[in-house]
Amino acid sequence: MRDRLDRALRAGQLDGLHAVVAVRGDEIVLAHYGVGDDFTWERSLGVVEFGPGTLHDIRSVTKSVTALLYGIALGDGLVPAPGEPLLPHLPGYPDLAADPARARLTVEHALTMSLGLEWREDLPYDSPANAEIAMELAPDRYRYILERPVVEPPGTRWAYCGGATALLGRLIADGTGQSLPEYAQATLFGPLGIDRHEWLAGPDGVASAASGLRLTPRDLARLGELVLHEGVWDGRPLVPADWLRTMLQPRLQTEWGARYGYHWYLDSVAGHELVAAMGNGGQRLYVLPDLDLSVAVTAGNYDDPEQWRTPLALLEQVILAEAG
Repeated sequence: MRDRLDRALRAGQLDGLHAVVAVRGDEIVLAHYGVGDDFTWERSLGVVEFGPGTLHDIRSVTKSVTALLYGIALGDGLVPAPGEPLLPHLPGYPDLAADPARARLTVEHALTMSLGLEWREDLPYDSPANAEIAMELAPDRYRYILERPVVEPPGTRWAYCGGATALLGRLIADGTGQSLPEYAQATLFGPLGIDRHEWLAGPDGVASAASGLRLTPRDLARLGELVLHEGVWDGRPLVPADWLRTMLQPRLQTEWGARYGYHWYLDSVAGHELVAAMGNGGQRLYVLPDLDLSVAVTAGNYDDPEQWRTPLALLEQVILAEAG
């Protein structure tokens, strides 16, 4: 596997790769750390020499972590079930709740990114015209999300929306009485042995549920292992198994053909079922249940339309060629 990785790097097939950690059967079968330009959100970190202890933005992989936290909170009865109406659990917006079109919104519409509201994230993430950036800059991020124009009935279509994740983060914080980082540390990161992480926040001080998490690749891979272990770690249930089954049930189709569950992508590659979390720049968490395989990838191809090529080439040409 190492030889295949070296050949792919020399051939220029893995441009922008920062690190990869692959774990199979609780054993690290591949670990690679490179050198490259990096950013944390839009702040340049310069040229970074990556290593096992280097934190890395995982960008929108954060969304899938937020879904795990939602399941934990739901198991403890602290957040509303997916089928419940959304706006009654977000007090302070009676004018929006009075709109019949918005009153139809449920928690599941947020979980499946099918709110039916106008939301554009197909613009560079350094532009305030990007809806997620505009949300982060808004005086009230939740009002900004909920007052977007209604463009179609909720549940009709999957449409990428960081605002949906922000709403889930708000429900978790309100229900648990803790910030998202505090709740994650207490219920997920601490029990997993993840002792170093950062969670970036917007100007309002609210941790970004959609894109703010920074982890080491090894710790990111632990989250994949947790999914493989049906939510159990060292004999201790962390995420309810019934939530994982619900979370990973395909519900809507994405624009490029993958299926979407609750904030996780479902696809197949090289004949294997694939569960994936994805982030801008080539950040990936791949979980392949039939191979008992978790693969964490970090990369620096931020805002590049071809950013998907490096992690996919790594999975197909390096990892799966050996893992099968």
